[in-house]
Amino acid sequence: MSNPGQKNASIFSTTPGLLAACLGACFLWGSAFPCIKIGYELFGIDASDVASIIAFAGVRFLISGTMVTLAMSVARRRPYVPARADWTCAAKLSVFQTSLQYLLFYVGLSRCAGVTSSVIEASNTFFIVLLAVYAFRTERMTARKAVGCVVGFAGVLLVNLGGSAAGGMSFSLGGEGLVFLSTISAAVSSNLSKRYSREHDPVLISGWQFVIGGATLLVLGLAMGGRVAPADAANPLPALTLLAYMGFISAAAYSLWSMALAANPVSRVAVFGFMNPVFGAVLSALLLGETSVVSPVLAVIALALVSAGIIVVNRGKQ
Repeated sequence: MSNPGQKNASIFSTTPGLLAACLGACFLWGSAFPCIKIGYELFGIDASDVASIIAFAGVRFLISGTMVTLAMSVARRRPYVPARADWTCAAKLSVFQTSLQYLLFYVGLSRCAGVTSSVIEASNTFFIVLLAVYAFRTERMTARKAVGCVVGFAGVLLVNLGGSAAGGMSFSLGGEGLVFLSTISAAVSSNLSKRYSREHDPVLISGWQFVIGGATLLVLGLAMGGRVAPADAANPLPALTLLAYMGFISAAAYSLWSMALAANPVSRVAVFGFMNPVFGAVLSALLLGETSVVSPVLAVIALALVSAGIIVVNRGKQ
């Protein structure tokens, strides 16, 4: 089966195209950390209300998938619908990229700081590399990659165990632990996306997996008794605007990331993941006022270690 996305591969395989796609995606993902927590406030969702958290995530990703499919249908002047062979790939990808990843991530994020979560999410890059080597066997492990993983994880551990300016930060399985587990699911989805992009349109698969995964989460959340409605019924515009933007985040970011993966080795794309914690930490501090959760010096050192680790992993010939 031919891959319609291959005609754009030359654009994303160039350095300028790769930079634009990956940095754009990472900025969008970084903005998601504070937006999710702001969304909980605007929709009146408490950290203990797991059902509403799951339903909220489902609405967001259902919107994302709808945005992708409608935009591409208009652009191509025909329904942007998967062929029979595409449905299986979209369904499998939806389990790891949307349903499982964000079930863990949304619940975990509601119980920990956005700054901390953004740095934990950086470990996703290392899992992408490790799974590519040992599970998917598309790359080989080298001493450089091993050293880079150790250095990067040192940064992840530092921001969690080194304490905060307020006197120490604990690690809880129900908070930071769930966010960490979500990164493993995300790493699996990146490798699957790379595999499927060989024979399928990566944007098509990405868009429809959002529809499937978002619908799954929404139905699950509602069945558990969750609800998604603006807390301020008299002025719902801020809440609905934020929800629309969050849908756009995933629609645009994953489409860009999928196209970059389709045109490049996994590790070449993964190196840009170091910008996720940078954007996430900065935007969380600015929008949520979380500057006291982690001391500025500690945060800078942690982010430097994470960034250095990912650069070392991908430096030189792979």
